[in-house]
Amino acid sequence: MKFNRIQVKKHLQSFNFTTLFIEELGWDYTDISPIYLTVDMENYKLTGIAQKRGLMVYHCFGENGKLPINKTRRKIDEEMTNYSHEHLIIYTDEAQKQQIWQWVRREPGKPVASRENNYHIHQSGESLIQKLEAIYISLAEEENLTLSEVTKKTKKAFDVDKVTKKFYENFKKEYSTFLGFINGIPVKFDQEWYASLMLNRLMFIYFIQRKGFLNNDLDYLRTKLNQCQQNNEQNNQFYSFYRYFLLRLFHNGLGSQNRTPELETLLGKIPYLNGGLFTVHYLEQTYPEITIQDTAFTQIFNFFDQYNWYLDERPLKNDHEINPDVLGYIFEKYINQKQMGAYYTKEDITEYISKNCIIPYLFDAVKSENIENYDIWNLLKDNPERYIYEAVKKGVNLPLPDDIAIGLNDIAKRQSWNLPADENYGLPTEIWREYITRKNRYVEIREKLVNGEVKSINDLITYNLNIRQFAEDVINNCQKPQFLYNIYQQLGKMSILDPTCGSGAFLFAAVNVLEPLYDACLEKMTSFIEDNDKDKTIKQFQQILNDVKVHHNRRYFILKKIMLNNLYGVDIMEEATEICKLRLFLKLAAQVTPNHSLPNYGIEPLPDIDFNIRAGNSLVGFASYDEVKKAVEGSQQLKLDLFSDMTRIDEKAKRVSEVYQTFRDIQSATVYSSDFTGTKQVLQESLDSLNEELNEYLAREYGIDVKNKQELEKWKLSHRPFHWFVEFYGIINRGGFDVIIGNPPYLEYKDIKDNYQILDNITKNCSNLFAYILEKCTFISHIKSYIGMIIPLSAFSTDRMQPLINYIKRTSLDLYLANFSWRPGKLFDGVNLQLTIMIQKIGYTSNINNNIYTTKYILWESETRNELFSKIEFILTNDNRLLGSILKLGYEKSVLILDKLRKERSEIGHYFTKKSNNIVFYRRGGLYWKVFVDFTTESSEEKIIYLLENVDKYLIIAVLSSNIWFWYFTITSDCRHLGNRDINTFPLDIKTLPDKLYKKLVILGRKYVNDLKLNAENTTRVYKGKKTVECLSFKISKSKPIIDEIDKILAEHYGLTEEELDFIINYDIKYRMGKELAEEDN
Repeated sequence: MKFNRIQVKKHLQSFNFTTLFIEELGWDYTDISPIYLTVDMENYKLTGIAQKRGLMVYHCFGENGKLPINKTRRKIDEEMTNYSHEHLIIYTDEAQKQQIWQWVRREPGKPVASRENNYHIHQSGESLIQKLEAIYISLAEEENLTLSEVTKKTKKAFDVDKVTKKFYENFKKEYSTFLGFINGIPVKFDQEWYASLMLNRLMFIYFIQRKGFLNNDLDYLRTKLNQCQQNNEQNNQFYSFYRYFLLRLFHNGLGSQNRTPELETLLGKIPYLNGGLFTVHYLEQTYPEITIQDTAFTQIFNFFDQYNWYLDERPLKNDHEINPDVLGYIFEKYINQKQMGAYYTKEDITEYISKNCIIPYLFDAVKSENIENYDIWNLLKDNPERYIYEAVKKGVNLPLPDDIAIGLNDIAKRQSWNLPADENYGLPTEIWREYITRKNRYVEIREKLVNGEVKSINDLITYNLNIRQFAEDVINNCQKPQFLYNIYQQLGKMSILDPTCGSGAFLFAAVNVLEPLYDACLEKMTSFIEDNDKDKTIKQFQQILNDVKVHHNRRYFILKKIMLNNLYGVDIMEEATEICKLRLFLKLAAQVTPNHSLPNYGIEPLPDIDFNIRAGNSLVGFASYDEVKKAVEGSQQLKLDLFSDMTRIDEKAKRVSEVYQTFRDIQSATVYSSDFTGTKQVLQESLDSLNEELNEYLAREYGIDVKNKQELEKWKLSHRPFHWFVEFYGIINRGGFDVIIGNPPYLEYKDIKDNYQILDNITKNCSNLFAYILEKCTFISHIKSYIGMIIPLSAFSTDRMQPLINYIKRTSLDLYLANFSWRPGKLFDGVNLQLTIMIQKIGYTSNINNNIYTTKYILWESETRNELFSKIEFILTNDNRLLGSILKLGYEKSVLILDKLRKERSEIGHYFTKKSNNIVFYRRGGLYWKVFVDFTTESSEEKIIYLLENVDKYLIIAVLSSNIWFWYFTITSDCRHLGNRDINTFPLDIKTLPDKLYKKLVILGRKYVNDLKLNAENTTRVYKGKKTVECLSFKISKSKPIIDEIDKILAEHYGLTEEELDFIINYDIKYRMGKELAEEDN
């Protein structure tokens, strides 16, 4: 009897544990009576399922029908040692949805360690199935099997660590050790690159060997290493595992279809995978004498064997073993990306950006085809609840408690609104005031949906609706075959680029958005065919579905189509692109179950995406035909050799594009033709030739003497030129990429210009690479493209970024900016950066007052991250008064209040001067409060405002300490350090301020300063672990009642309503008045 994965999965999903162990795993019946335990005041029944040589397997079920918590499970396990020392316990719930498999390691001299595997019926269970395969007992093992050996098999299967920071730390150590065993590469950079390449290849092998791809041996690499070492001992000669086995496995085995009998004997039965991963690498060509000691592989295998490697995905994120995602995490960790201005982008960010670019582009593209179909917007009207996120709907239909409801019509009775909302109403950490705001938003959006006011795809971004659900429903409810066919065609043609792709986080998000859309199309095609529709399009559907059938399965077909047709990535780091491709290959491999009776295990060769995912500098190189023409025939003719002909260059570029299309078409088949390798070689040689020619033209632009080959090579090595015009000729020639998404590097230009320089561009004075990338994106996109990026918030709130702001406005039809704080929650772990997510619909116009939507400055706690993106609120922002800022308004009330402030004839800065004896001291720092006083605070962050002699300093202190000024600072600034503009531009015409209000503000200003002094404390602060500073710490939150009185007077001056004043006084109050936060503010 062989291990049958299909049957094992079936019994696992049906909770049929006895049959699973007896019939599929080769274990034995047990006739012990059920055991009843009472632990933590709950009753549990443990039934013996099976045993092998005395190692028991129990099923544990609680009377309450719930899974016991971790602490209780440990107590149950301890109790069960009284019945059998060695055992395995399976906990299940009454609904038969979840299982927890528990094995506990007990070894002398070591602490007891519980190893658990969570399984949900909606998961594939691949990680658990791999463990079960490891404890499978064959007939051949039965005769001499002992308890010790059964225990050893169980330990090997279940005693694996979870992937934690410990893995990353250990991986880095192992990487350094492995590096030391590599010889034959004199260049340090290349040596480090090759170490990474080898570890990537080995990790790939670990994934696929555990699924039975390689000679049906789950420990294939370890087995072959042992065989190699045994051969050395027996034959008294040395065969290097690296040169004798590994290189032949990579180059002649997995990377080649033609194998000699001798090679077949050496490698065993393994599939041909293609994919470009295992072809001879550039480094292996450059350094043909590379050697790696066997000890290196013994050590790295010992490390890898501590973990369970599985080709699986995590729909519920309950499996914690290593899956392909770990490759991306490792890359971000040990490559030290932060020094390169790059940060790992979590899935919620990549998903939000991807769906809000890909789906709107798709709908715009299909709309342009003008195919009549049903009114898709009726879907929103007929079932509005379906498209409003659950987080927004939480508790909104419950009747309000009396103490909350009373404040709806009486502002004076809102004392309870700043208290935590009841659990049935509120989201985690939500106060009643936030709940009321969310409920009002829900009512507003639902009303718009019911009234049929939402009639464009971008409205789903504006109102933050479930755009993915809507897109799938449009397909599922499609009534015209031609409309469906157009959607499918547009999906297949869509080009999606990440210009700084790293290990592929955004490209994977794009896959996750596209896949269900492709699948829905194929499902709907099947439905149309079954209905025997006579539409001519049906024949096209039948051909498409026939193409699907020749692939391993539908999902493999879809993923392969996406990788070949939709995804494009560029990164300056060669290694990043290698890991990106590797992760994509693993995602495809995960869809295949090897069949040992079929040729090549029934596995379709992986696609070669070497020409989709490219290495190079996105900022250096020719982006278009016109840029090349300018260099060849333009104004700098005297510096250029004029023998080159643009017609010839264009023809060569067209030829490259044609060969690339042929190369891609070859891979669309399940069996690659013999032309594959030759076509790839022709494509690569054509690209290399054209790139070399263009490199010379570009080098001349940089002042390089191209006749000096050493100087030219040095320039190419440092600048890594990437010519978009050539590398993606077909796409650029059609106008550019359809969708561009990503997370560009946040690096000051001055920090990299010693490595490479960037020629003049529109945003050069912004002096940061992210601005240059945004500009480049518009050059390689077209008039209907969408661009989605996450960038520093300062991009749209500082004067230095004014060239970028103006440029983005000029190139946008619609622009969405979602703004996020860095405290208390952080979008990037461990990185103190305020960030903005930008969604841009490209459209060139001379009118800069286009549709710009912004959120407020979103403060949030880490425990609320699951709801964070569901609650995003945009408001149309058309205020252009501050040229270096796009305001973070977020709410309608903010718009109304700003309009009233804008009626002031002058700004407060008009009453400042360059030098005087009338001064106010202030601190640039402080997160939730800013300090303005009439005395020095002895702080390194202290600055001075010089006032005109006829202006009372306490009036200025009162105004700048108000809630309304802090609100203004928040909506206009980078929300970090306080600059002159943030103070000077506050709208206030002191000349028009009534005398009565003027005097009241002066009195309150004095009272506020005295109160600050009364509550201040002397503190000692240590900066960067060394410098000690004595300074005053102000407890400004204790002076909030005085500040509120100041706002009441200013509200009277500006003409604010009671609702608007209530809004200002309570702006971000949960964070500003939080005890722990207030302690840290100053």
